[in-house]
Amino acid sequence: MRHPIVMAAAALMAAASAMPAQAREIVVHMKKQGAEGAMVFEPSFVKAAPGDVIRFKPTDPSHNAETISTMLPAGASPMKGMMNKEAVLTVAKPGLYGIKCMPHYSMGMVALIQVGKPAAPDIAAARAVKLPPFAAKRMIVLLNKAR
Repeated sequence: MRHPIVMAAAALMAAASAMPAQAREIVVHMKKQGAEGAMVFEPSFVKAAPGDVIRFKPTDPSHNAETISTMLPAGASPMKGMMNKEAVLTVAKPGLYGIKCMPHYSMGMVALIQVGKPAAPDIAAARAVKLPPFAAKRMIVLLNKAR
């Protein structure tokens, strides 16, 4: 006969290993000035897993965060935050999520959320998206980090 405490411990360990990993909460700051220059998200590139929650915090005023409609995984829900308010995006689908601050989009205020491992065609499609010149310049740097 086995010891009941050992059996209970083994059952708990088996149950815990069958549970899905807990979603992470990732904070992205919206700033007027940062390490990458003026009008930035920090960090501007985030690796996440399905179910993770990304919180866009208005560290400085006059910013919002919203998804770029042409740079979302198929079936992903768009997000549009209000000016000077925290915006929350729960990433449910694997792929690449382009993010912009609408008032500063033309100044290059963009971010990229990578959820899971993107397929090569997804990266190619994101590279083909038409963005304002300065936003495109920053997005290319971010897309080079996607793997």
